[in-house]
Formats: sequence, structure tokens, C-alpha cells
Amino acid sequence: MILKRKNVLILGAAGRDFHNFNVLFRNSAGYNVVAFTANQIPYISNRLYPRVLSGRLYKKGIKIHDESELEALIKNLKADICVMSYSDLPYQEVMKKSSLVNAAGADFWLLSPEHTMIKSVKPLIAVCAVRTGSGKSQVSRYISKKLRGMGLRVVLIRHPMPYGLLKDQVVERFETLADLDKYKTTIEEREDYEPHIRNGFVIYAGVDYEKILRMAEKEADVIIWDGGNNDAPFYKPDLMVTVADPLRAGNELTYYPGETVARMADVLIINKVDSATKTEVRRVVADLKSINGGAKLVFANSAAFADGAERITGKRVLLVEDGPTITHGGMAFGAATVLARKHRPRKIVEAKPYVVGEIKRTFEKYPKLKFEMPAVGYSSGEIRDLQTSINRVPCDFVVSATPTDLKRLIKVNKPILQVSYELEPRGGAFDRIIKNFAEKIM
Repeated sequence: MILKRKNVLILGAAGRDFHNFNVLFRNSAGYNVVAFTANQIPYISNRLYPRVLSGRLYKKGIKIHDESELEALIKNLKADICVMSYSDLPYQEVMKKSSLVNAAGADFWLLSPEHTMIKSVKPLIAVCAVRTGSGKSQVSRYISKKLRGMGLRVVLIRHPMPYGLLKDQVVERFETLADLDKYKTTIEEREDYEPHIRNGFVIYAGVDYEKILRMAEKEADVIIWDGGNNDAPFYKPDLMVTVADPLRAGNELTYYPGETVARMADVLIINKVDSATKTEVRRVVADLKSINGGAKLVFANSAAFADGAERITGKRVLLVEDGPTITHGGMAFGAATVLARKHRPRKIVEAKPYVVGEIKRTFEKYPKLKFEMPAVGYSSGEIRDLQTSINRVPCDFVVSATPTDLKRLIKVNKPILQVSYELEPRGGAFDRIIKNFAEKIM
């Protein structure tokens, strides 16, 4: 008796969705993936997951539709199962999607990270978070420099952001800033890759994370998974670190899959304690202990600094922040605000009245945005609109906390003060954890 293959729709945002397909469905005789849907990130729908990635069972590739078509797709494609495959959603939103899917006649699946994690032959540390913008990359940078100081070769693998031609992004290796141009990276990609490159590390990304891992293993003694949003790692970690953010206290128990990665952690870092209140920190401590009392707890500052920061005292400034952090991450402010408050500008100029085009539409989509301008740039058009929007603001300085160097991408008609932010663990607990890990693998 030949069993009918189950029709599957994968709901995603150009990252976890492709990984879930590659690992679980690409070569499965029991399932037929009829389509992907795309959400959260602009310009990633109406594409094709190409044959070079989809494999022998999908000779024509797989179409990617906008998630707004989900209900119709379930009916028209006779989908049996919808697989939730993107991150940083409040629980209410996850269940709304489940209700829509169930009402349309399909099952709604949330996959266990255990079923999609690939095992490395090299020691691997995973860095995850309970929300977008908690400080994962700060932690990854801190760990990578500590391990290098102990004589270990470190290679980082970053959560995927394949927003261009997928057939050209199967495996991407970044060693120099020129590689950012080679792969036509967006601002969002540059924000995560550029600091590691400037620190002298090789970083991989792309679409096929089995191939990526095997290439990275050839030049590493230890691999660091630098996660995206609040997603679970794609690889089986030997040490898992999850970062929590007291500036969004309570979110550690109300976002998918942030609570999952908090429960999975060996080490829980409460970051930004220098910017949070004692009440906020206590709330996060209590929440984390209630779900993972066995994890080691580390407290850390997120130190914001900039060369020549005293120049903004008494001046009018525009604040530019890391895009995902203050858009779908929902942060009220970022490192540019923290730095500016320390140096007492005469005025923080409200960004909202001066934005145009795609940037204006971003403000409309996220109505909480007002003073800070998110450095969004998923397309050349968005980057042009970002340039125009910044240049229209009547200010003396741009205080930019996007980790990428905007001057390499746009021409701005006023000086830019570049803000950096690094992890400052309190006490020596985190250093001891890293040292103990290194000693076990050396």
C-alpha cells in the first residue's frame, strides 16, 4: 500500500523556514512541500526556492508567497500541515495563526529545535536570546575574542538572512569588508557581519546550513552560532548561552520561541542592567529562575561609547538605531539614545516628520517609532530613502548605533557619530565559564 504524501506549507521569513525544509522535508518521501509563505521581512515573497536548493523531489523549485494569502493557499494547494518557521512573535500572534490554519482545515506544527539541530564535529557554542535586540552579537563578540586570546581558532556562523538571489547565497563566507559588497548584503546583514569582520574573524551565512557547517569546520577549533531574533540554534550546542533583556521585562515568558531558548540554556545572561531599573532586573531574574533554575546566571552591562562623543553636548542630534531592534523587536530605544542621554544634547530631533518613501512606510507600520530612525535597508530603494530621510532632518549630528558604517552606504550631509556597544559582564563568572569550556576542548 502506497501512502499519500502529506502536503506541507512552511510559514517563514527567509531563514528558519528554509532550514526546516532542508533538514526535515527536502528528501522526505512522506511529505510534499507545496509552498513557502513569507512574512515579517519586506521583499522576500514572490520568489522561488530554486532547484539547486530544493533537491531532486522538487525539480521546479518551490514558490514563495506572501503570508497574507495563507488561507487561500491552504485551500487551493490542499495543505494538510502548516509549519510555523519564523521567530520573535508574541504568543497571542502565534495562536491567531494556529486558529486561522486550523479553521482552514490544516494542522499547525511547532517543531522542536532538537529535530532540526545538526551536530558538528567541532566544539560549538550557541548564542541565542529571548527577544530581538537583547545583545546576542555583543555576547558572540565577547566569547570569540576570549577564545582567540586562549589560542583557539574561532569561526562564527550567523543565522540566515538570504534576501537576494537564493541560488547565489547557498554558502557565504565573509572575511573582509569587500565580501559584504561581493554578496550584495543589506544593511540588516551588515549590522551583524561587519563587527565580526572588523574584529578579524571569519563569519559564514547563507541558506544551506549543513554545507555551511562542514566548510566552517575545516578552519575552526571552535564554532560560535550567532543566532538571529530569538530563534533556536540550527546546530547542537556543547554550550548554550541565552541573553535576556530587562528593558522588556516579562517578554521572556510571552514570546515564541524566546521562552524555549531560555529553557534550553546552560547560561542565562541578563544584559543591559546598567540601563534597566532594579525592579525590571528582579522581574527577569524571577521569570528565568521559574523556568530554568539550573542554568548559570550572569549579569552584564551593555556599554555604549563613541569617539568624540562630547561634540554632541549642546547640539541638535538625530538618533539612528539598529533597525530590527526598534521595529519588530519593539524596543523603545537603543544604544544611540543611551549614548545621547549621557552627553546632554540641546535637542533630540524627532525623526518622524522628515521620513520619506519606504522609511515613512516603516514608521506607519510601527507607530511607536517617533524620535529614533531605524536603519532599515532591505533594498536599494530603502537605502536611498534612508539617505534622503536622514538628510532632511535639521540637526547638527547624526548619532548612529547601527553596527554597520553608514558612510560606506549613503552620503549624509552632516557628521555621523558612530556608537559602539560591547558586553561588560559583571564579576568574573562569565569569564570562568568560557575558560572552563576552552580547557575542556584544548
